[in-house]
Amino acid sequence: MKDKIEEIKQGTVTSPQGFTAGAVEAAVKYKGRLDLGILYSETPAVSAAVFTRSKVKAAPILISMKNNEKGRARAIVVNSGCANACTGEKGLHDATDMAVLTAKKLGVRTDQVMVASTGVIGTILPVDRIQSGISKIELLKDGGHKLARAIMTTDTRPKEIAVRVMDSSGHYTIGGIAKGAGMIHPDMATLLSFLTTDARVEVAFLARTLKAAVNDSFNMITIDGDTSTNDMVSIMANGRADNEMITAKNGRVFREALSQVCRYLACSIAADGEGATRLIEVCVEGAKSRSQARKLARLIAASALVKSAVHGSDPNWGRVVAVLGRSGAAMDEGTLDVYLQGEQVMHAGSPMPFEKDKLSRRMKADTVNIRVCLNIGAGNAVAWGCDLSQEYVTINSEYTT
Repeated sequence: MKDKIEEIKQGTVTSPQGFTAGAVEAAVKYKGRLDLGILYSETPAVSAAVFTRSKVKAAPILISMKNNEKGRARAIVVNSGCANACTGEKGLHDATDMAVLTAKKLGVRTDQVMVASTGVIGTILPVDRIQSGISKIELLKDGGHKLARAIMTTDTRPKEIAVRVMDSSGHYTIGGIAKGAGMIHPDMATLLSFLTTDARVEVAFLARTLKAAVNDSFNMITIDGDTSTNDMVSIMANGRADNEMITAKNGRVFREALSQVCRYLACSIAADGEGATRLIEVCVEGAKSRSQARKLARLIAASALVKSAVHGSDPNWGRVVAVLGRSGAAMDEGTLDVYLQGEQVMHAGSPMPFEKDKLSRRMKADTVNIRVCLNIGAGNAVAWGCDLSQEYVTINSEYTT
């Protein structure tokens, strides 16, 4: 059988067999918008997750970290509009209530329910509205689309994808949704992303593969340099596809497919950054090590000066070099090459002639590519970010008012 990974048109987190989802308007913060939802595996599933490394962790993260320890999950309950972070013992009690209410609704154990929240830090969950909303959620096969909208905060559009995979183990599907537009500079995960697959996967392999996929996707995006208290990426694998068990020995295609899904969702988040008009892709090549390449790529993508230049379509490549110089990474200015939109603007530490107006017009594209070649090693990495606009300042200066 020839290995194949193909994207499913209008695919979502419930595209894999045996998964349903639903969402309702619970008025957690705003009236008239979906803001509370459930993702459910109809049969037992193995699971894995990664969480924020912030030392300030929201109550739902603490509950989900505990419930994730056994590598078994059946459901995720999530709300937007309130992060339930920095809310003390009450916050923990409220997050636990969300898990208990969901478990009772679905007839599963409470420790099989993951809890997620996103929104303003330091606000208390309206538990009465949450309780009422959970009871009203209708779980549907195509409910992933509603769930993708329910987890949005300042996002302008939902982020969802599914791929169909064919390899030596059989046929299976991987789906996912994500949200995030601000407070994005992840460390182990992004704000929220939920992944599913109907493949049979060994739980230890699933955990390692998720961590690796997140590391090269969600952990390589930045919008504003701030890491959230609520970051979480999770995956459930229920085995409904009845393929041969996927392990490290036969898991190459599964790894590739999961990485593809994560990269798509991560880039969707970066492109939809608060106030963003362009996606920035930063490629760093020839660094002394992979870790240094990753650091440099993220620093460039996060630079306010670089982001501002991209917003103004200004080919001011000196800002990229300035980031490299302050990074602390090993480099030799005499071997440094820099490219903007494929145009070489610096070679071996010296400027290259280019038509500024022409390059500026090319930088008005939806995606702006910055490529840096240090030429001193074999370390490569790619990071994604977005431009910095006046609208970003407006959004975040009025976020709670």
